[in-house]
Order: sequence, then C-alpha cells, then structure tokens
Amino acid sequence: MSRLSANLLLLLAGAVWGMGFVAQSSAMSDLGPWSYTAARFFLAALTLLPFAIWEGRRAPRALARREIGGFALIGAMLFAGSMFQQVGILYTTVTNSGFLTGLYVVMTPIFGLILLRSVPHWVVWPAAALALFGILLTGGGTLARIGLGDALTIVAAAGFALQILFVGRFGSASGRPLTLSCIQFATVAGLAAIGMIVLEAPTLEGFAAVWPQTVYGGVISAGFAFTLQTIAQRYTTAPQAAIFLSSEALFAALFGALILGERIPAIGFLGCALIFAAMLAVELVPQIGRRPSPTTGDLPTTGDLRSPS
Repeated sequence: MSRLSANLLLLLAGAVWGMGFVAQSSAMSDLGPWSYTAARFFLAALTLLPFAIWEGRRAPRALARREIGGFALIGAMLFAGSMFQQVGILYTTVTNSGFLTGLYVVMTPIFGLILLRSVPHWVVWPAAALALFGILLTGGGTLARIGLGDALTIVAAAGFALQILFVGRFGSASGRPLTLSCIQFATVAGLAAIGMIVLEAPTLEGFAAVWPQTVYGGVISAGFAFTLQTIAQRYTTAPQAAIFLSSEALFAALFGALILGERIPAIGFLGCALIFAAMLAVELVPQIGRRPSPTTGDLPTTGDLRSPS
C-alpha cells in the first residue's frame, strides 16, 4: 500500500470518528459513559473476532507473548482515551470535544521524544504553544470557560496519542492488524465493564434505547475506523497518522452543527483555526526541503518529525 492510500484511509477514519462524537453525545441521555464504552467495544471486539481468527490461521507464526502484551497495552491506552473522552463529553459540546481530542497530533511526537527518544522537529514546540492558545479561544477567550469536560478531553487526547504511538511500534512489526484491533477492543471492553459494575447500574431498557448509537460506535466507529488506523499505520509514520486522524475535529464540528445544532462563540472559530494550523504545521513544515526517496519517489516513511540534525 502506498503512503497516499494509507493517509486516505486515515482520513476516512477521521470522518467516521467525527460522526461518532454525535453518537457518543446522544447516547449519554439513556446510558452512563462506562456502560456505553463497555457495550460499544464489546461489540467491536465481537465484530473483529472472526477476522482475527482468519488472520491467525493464515499467519506464518504464532504471536509472541511480548506482542500480545503490546496489543493489550495499546488497548489500555485506548481505554484511557475513550473513557476520559466519554465522561468529558457529558460536560462539553461535540465541537469542543472534537477539536480538543485532536490535540493528540501535537502530543504524539512529544511522547515519542519522552518514551522512545525520538527527537522531534523544532516546529513541534511553537505548534504546541499555538494549540494551547487555540484551546483558550475555543472556551471563549478566558480560562474560566475551559470547563471540566474540556479538561477531561485534553487528558483523553494524551491517551489517544499514546495509542497512536504504540500502534506504530507494535502494529507494523507483528503484521497482524486485525488481531491487534480485536485484542485492544477486548481490553477496553473488559476495563470499562469493571467500571460499569462498580459505578453504574445499567438496565436492558437503557441499552435498548441507544442501540443505534452503540452499533455505530461499536461496529463502525471502533471496529471499522480503528482497524483502518491499524492497517494504514503500517505504511506511514505515527506523526503523519496523527495529522490525518485529526480531521475528526473538523468532521465533529460539521456533524455537531448539522445534526445537533451546536454553535461556538465567534472567537472560538479562530481558536479552532489555530488548533488545526498547529496540527498542519507539525506535519507539513518538516516536509519542506525533503528529497524524495530514490526508490519509491515518495518521502521517507520514518523520522518525519525528527530534528534535521
């Protein structure tokens, strides 16, 4: 698969996730965040299970214990991102949730530096400052407007950044994207089910009331889109994957306006633009002056955000 094809798959995943914010928000009227997260990821794991079994039978070797542990770690990061996002959306708008979640595009190379010693390009630092200023503006221009839901969503973005980083580390080496997806979904479902039992008392009526949102969130938003991400990241870098996946913020704002009638303050549009400009800068600036690969004619597939030194 070419890098262009991989990035288009990531863009499609971003569009699916953007619509997913609407489903997540509307589901909260009948079901708690732990119950909804457990239900949607259980359905996602169930959807991927036959494909993972098929993939395993065709694989030339069994998965190593380290790889299975890596897949579970990815699931734990996805759980953290999903739960903070799901609770946060109770206290903020779909538009804000979409844009603030997109901060993972800035966090991904920063975590790469901290955890993997991958030195980021200099543009990461001004981009991070620009994104933080954009967050301020999306809240109306004052820190008082940055509420609990926005803060939780920023924490969720950190979870998603780590998930993207670890998918790039473990997914490409294993060559088992469907198995990775199934295991990470099962991990999220299991962890969320614990919280559901301890913190909530869901009813069958509550699950039945949100079955369309659960099917979309489980089969489409999780099962389909996260698997697209896992497959596509075998052919592109984690920072580049993050920028294309961040298109979910724009789609979330679009669907929030069309379906839920949400609006943001006038100054908030500038904030959204600054956040997205930071995302674009993280990806595009390091490409300036890069020479194409002599073998493929494409840009190098590793080190896009590393310092030129």
